[in-house]
Amino acid sequence: MSKLGNLGARLHRGEVGYDFVGNRKIWYGVSILITITAVLGLAVRGLNMGIEFQGGAVFTTPKTSASVAQGESFAQDASGHTAVVQKLGNGGLRIQIAGIDTGKSDQIKEELAKDLSLPSEKINADLVGPSWGEQIANKAWEGLAIFMVLVVIYLAIAFEWRMAVAALVALVHDITITTGIYALVGFEVTPGTVIGLLTILGYSLYDTVVVFDSLKEQTKDITKQTRWTYSDIANRSINSTLMRSINTTVVALLPVAGLLFIGGGVLGAGMLNDISLSLFVGLAAGAYSSIFIATPLVADLKEREPQMKALRKRVLAKRAQSPAPDEALAAGPAGAYGDDSEDVAAAAVVGPRNQPASRGRGRGRPSGKRR
Repeated sequence: MSKLGNLGARLHRGEVGYDFVGNRKIWYGVSILITITAVLGLAVRGLNMGIEFQGGAVFTTPKTSASVAQGESFAQDASGHTAVVQKLGNGGLRIQIAGIDTGKSDQIKEELAKDLSLPSEKINADLVGPSWGEQIANKAWEGLAIFMVLVVIYLAIAFEWRMAVAALVALVHDITITTGIYALVGFEVTPGTVIGLLTILGYSLYDTVVVFDSLKEQTKDITKQTRWTYSDIANRSINSTLMRSINTTVVALLPVAGLLFIGGGVLGAGMLNDISLSLFVGLAAGAYSSIFIATPLVADLKEREPQMKALRKRVLAKRAQSPAPDEALAAGPAGAYGDDSEDVAAAAVVGPRNQPASRGRGRGRPSGKRR
């Protein structure tokens, strides 16, 4: 077995791990800092909305010797607006100018034909009215709102309302970061971007539900035992599914990275950037939020319940009276879960089926020999 596979197996068995729940305040702080940066980017720079949302025109020319820089200069002189120009495979130019009305498009077309030394009838003009763009924007917001509502309803029914709230916070976190990156980078927002946002929400929700399902299974009848707190089991759930979340995210990021860096960057296929950047940033943010935000937030909310508070008191009292050596061994190497004594056994699993392997040491030895 490879080192990575061995690490994944040890994480699943609870032999090693990281105290995600115990160190949640650190990751909350990191998330708040990233979110503030994204919001500032949105407030200062704003989003570069495509013509589908604010109206405009796209002019496609036949083969021409003009460069992209020349096309941008000609389009700006003709329209008074900043233009996005791309070189097509046939040697022509695709000139996109936002914020112009239909009446002005004919004048711009004539001036472009003159500057490029082309017949005006050879230049194709596609117009998008601002009212149509507003409808597209409204539909995008409606789709996002419906998605969020359905997610909350599903999680509240399948799990509980605390998990629904945590998942919703994680999804808002992912959307804010992704849109903030778009504002900071200056990429154009198109319907493809909206599709990318909805796609990443599905990936993020998948990772979160996997952890929640493990947590729900392991916390059945949790109040009937006095070995582990809810936070202990939540931490175990994250560690046991950690490699699965990482592998899923890496496999999904590889083709998206190809689209973004090779297709959009090297080959200059700008339309690929519309969806690939949102997918790349969103997938990474979704994996982060499902591990560092969603489940620790559920643990925070659950620990406020009277039953969980009482359970924590019983567990801590029992550990203080007679700390079992096998619990210390089950927690993994020293320092793996921080210095918080309340979470010293955070990697352990509830249930006789998953008892730590160290139980066989010194008790019930089949040889009958005594130490």
